[in-house]
Amino acid sequence: MSGQPSQQMHDQLLKMQQAKQNLESVMYQKQQLAAEQSEIERALEELRSGEGRAYKQAGPVLVESERPKLVADLEETQALAKTKQAVLEKQEARMKESLSEYESKVRELARQ
Repeated sequence: MSGQPSQQMHDQLLKMQQAKQNLESVMYQKQQLAAEQSEIERALEELRSGEGRAYKQAGPVLVESERPKLVADLEETQALAKTKQAVLEKQEARMKESLSEYESKVRELARQ
């Protein structure tokens, strides 16, 4: 070779870089979702174990709400978060596979 990477190598490197960025984005989303799920779980524990008044945030203010209604809302949010988690895990697996394929192609092109 003339010391210049081929156009094919350049394209594969760009695809690999984009795949890495996409993977990092999905991993960040998973991390954020895990934090949200942890908050939901703590709120549910508090609602289930406590008595008295319960409040829900509505914009910048807190509004009194019934505990069973809050629990039902949080359980629904929790179920949605679990679904999102499953989707993100599938996306992450596919992206890792794609990244691995790009890395293999780059190694193969580098040997040529």
